[in-house]
Amino acid sequence: MQQDWAAVAAAIDTRLAELNWRQRELAQRAQVSVAIVRELHRNTTQRRRNARTLEALSVALGWHPEHLDALLRGDPPPDRDQPATSPVDPVLAKLTSIDRRLAAIERRLDELASRDD
Repeated sequence: MQQDWAAVAAAIDTRLAELNWRQRELAQRAQVSVAIVRELHRNTTQRRRNARTLEALSVALGWHPEHLDALLRGDPPPDRDQPATSPVDPVLAKLTSIDRRLAAIERRLDELASRDD
């Protein structure tokens, strides 16, 4: 399946400009790492992503949860009010959020530890 990562990058770039946000703000709102936002925004790494990552970014940007995934597939994005095709398990979503936060804390602790060395 052909994936249009350039379309994803362009959409993120346009929306960040509209919202006057930086990559860091989007990362915080979507609860993903700044590195992931940077890779997608700059289209530097074209690899398979967790569907929940694209969903979290879409929602944080004020779009339908499947907006970025649709662009990636080359499909028109769904309207914001259209129901999602895949139900989101709230427990799994919360665990994913906790896992991302824990990873961010671990990265920060590693950064602080390396400064002390």
